[in-house]
Amino acid sequence: MQMASSGNTIEGADLKGMMQVLDEKFDQSMGAEAGRLRINKNDGKKHSTSLVLWLAFQSLGVVYGDLGTSPLYVFYNTFSDGIKDPEDVIGALSLIIYSLTLVPLIKYILIVCQANDNGQGGTFALYSLLCRHANVKTIPNLDHTDEELTTFSRSKIHEKPYAAKTKRWLEEKSSRKNALLVLVLVGSSMVIGDGILTPAISVLSAVQGIRLDCPHMSNGAVVLVAVIILVGLFCAQYRGIDNVGSVFAPVVFIWFLLIGGIGIFNIWKYGTVVLKAFSPVYIYHYFRKGGRSAWLSLGGIMLSITGTEALFADLSHFPVLAIQIAFTAVVFPSLLLAYTGQAAYLLKNPDHVFDAFYRSIPASIHWPVLIIATAAAVVASQATISATFSLIKQALALSCFPRVKVVHTSKEFKRRIYIPDINWILMILCIAVTVGFKNQTQIGNASGTAVVIVMLVTTLLMTLIMILVWRCHWLLVLIFTALSLVVEVTYFSSVLCKVNQGGWVPLVIAASFFIIMYVWHYGTMKRYEFEMHSKVSTAWILGLGPSLGLVRVPGIGLVYTELPRGIPHIFSHFITNLPAIHSVVIFACVKYLPVHTVPQEERFLIRRIGPKAFHMFRCVARYGYRDLHRKDEEFERKLFDSLVAFVRLEYMMEDCSDSDDDYSICDDQGSDNKSTANCDGATFSSADTIIAVGCSGASDAIIRAASSGMQIDEVEFLQMSRDAGVVHILGNTVVRASGGSKLCKRIAINYVYAFLRKICRQSSALLNVPHESLLNVGQIVHV
Repeated sequence: MQMASSGNTIEGADLKGMMQVLDEKFDQSMGAEAGRLRINKNDGKKHSTSLVLWLAFQSLGVVYGDLGTSPLYVFYNTFSDGIKDPEDVIGALSLIIYSLTLVPLIKYILIVCQANDNGQGGTFALYSLLCRHANVKTIPNLDHTDEELTTFSRSKIHEKPYAAKTKRWLEEKSSRKNALLVLVLVGSSMVIGDGILTPAISVLSAVQGIRLDCPHMSNGAVVLVAVIILVGLFCAQYRGIDNVGSVFAPVVFIWFLLIGGIGIFNIWKYGTVVLKAFSPVYIYHYFRKGGRSAWLSLGGIMLSITGTEALFADLSHFPVLAIQIAFTAVVFPSLLLAYTGQAAYLLKNPDHVFDAFYRSIPASIHWPVLIIATAAAVVASQATISATFSLIKQALALSCFPRVKVVHTSKEFKRRIYIPDINWILMILCIAVTVGFKNQTQIGNASGTAVVIVMLVTTLLMTLIMILVWRCHWLLVLIFTALSLVVEVTYFSSVLCKVNQGGWVPLVIAASFFIIMYVWHYGTMKRYEFEMHSKVSTAWILGLGPSLGLVRVPGIGLVYTELPRGIPHIFSHFITNLPAIHSVVIFACVKYLPVHTVPQEERFLIRRIGPKAFHMFRCVARYGYRDLHRKDEEFERKLFDSLVAFVRLEYMMEDCSDSDDDYSICDDQGSDNKSTANCDGATFSSADTIIAVGCSGASDAIIRAASSGMQIDEVEFLQMSRDAGVVHILGNTVVRASGGSKLCKRIAINYVYAFLRKICRQSSALLNVPHESLLNVGQIVHV
């Protein structure tokens, strides 16, 4: 911890001695209670074997639905023109077997899942890991105190020379940082596109089985049934997956048992000759005989590994070990049996390739399998929808998506979220795709395009993770990258040839979301740069005197700013146009960090600005991309409790030192993080102390400890000011492109960004600020 009062700085050996004195005071005052409030950062959660097995069972319903329903349509899309030679089935099956082995099993389950950000998966989680290990964040709002958070973990492995060169190369130019962000946004946009396509192809493929027993039923009627199911699925999202989660796992577990059992039945009935597909030699024969047609069929085979990207995006729901056990013990063998059984059936019945799944099952269980297949398709859709919600939430926290309403559907689990606006957009687009294409082939081509691009993005990000985070030997990095790119680039080259057969859909959807995300981030970055360059000098504020040259009226003025340091320009605009300001001014910065969560006891970072007579403070409220900014009453209460704790601790530290109250006026503009903290005055971070001031109980304990012999004038003053009322002051900034800007910048800022700001939620709604205590201060910014 560092504490400075403009003219005085407490650090090094003095700080150690003072903290020992503080320890003694707290131990004497609070006894056992102080011990209960100490932070033990080494506490970890250990899962018992039975719990891990139970979680592995539960993960089937949330994580593996999409991957498990692929047997419904893979052979149909692989041989969309029919099977010309039965031996081609062996080659296609061999490709499916080794695709499942190389991509989901080896790449994702064994390697990529280990790159989780404290249990969080997806492209933004990988990006957050990189931001913590290299200075690649495009909005430079990180502070040295943020790095002291318990969740701001970094690799402790010695950095290798080539890793240091890679890090310097990325950090040297802003264009490389932007290129990395573009790569992340492309992958994220494709995941959103997959969230639209997967429900369409899964549900439509499942209900196609109706036509076997009802051949008179038209294709339009089947599409209508699929649309009704999809509408019901999206309309039920507001209830959250907790309310139906108890049936997800049993449904998918029964589904895997069924497809595995049917596969064994078909192998026994139609012959074991199909088992020779486990030899990779037949892949070579398949391409040698099939040539271009075999190469084009890779787009259909690619569908056997769809759902793998959703697996990684949904990683936050369960421990990695549970997901690994579920895949290796249930999912992988069931899928191998299912595809092998279908291939055995097709060797004898090549004309049935267009509905191979339903024709390969015994007639006596057709309808039960159809019902379970439809239920499994709904679960698969839920997995991709949940992954899309999680991704949008992460994008919001990293300023890469317009402000939308995020609803937590579970009181126990932060990860269970629902985003109404995104839900209805997904529903409309999903229904449009289903009705527009009306068949699995074109939707399959579209889905394959989205999936392979996401995998390519993951491979490139994982290469950087292995270099900068894991700090692997360069040979291991080369082997992983080369093998992944060989497989995925081959698939990518195939799906590109089907762009005109439906593959254009995810490209259009992803391009639309990419433009939204990039323009929003670009506008936010330009606004932040303006705030940084136009912030008010601390010397100017202190030169106004304790009254700031105004009438100080009772109450607390909570001035929201995006700046973690410095006085925002909006404040000078405010005090030059109004003759009064509140008796207590708090500059509140709600800042999202590239971490999954910020513990509640480390949430607030309090600093004093200027002498005590000014009654000005800065509060930085830090959140991770998984955290949600709670309602105003709770936020206001915790902020005030932390402020009171800060004042109490400040008095205690003054009692432990011989420092005087002299203050020097220093300008924090252009200074580094450390000197800025000194200029700002006393710095207090709950992460650095033994008291968890983010909790109300801890604040009460501090007050009780200090009440016997400490001044309470300022605390009483703060309480009286709070009783007089709290006014939330927000800047309503209109951003315009400066004169002489390029055409693309004018379009992006003046039209696209302005439109997005107009239709998205206001800052006051996002911060849960009550309208009766809201004061907007408008200004026009030219960037």
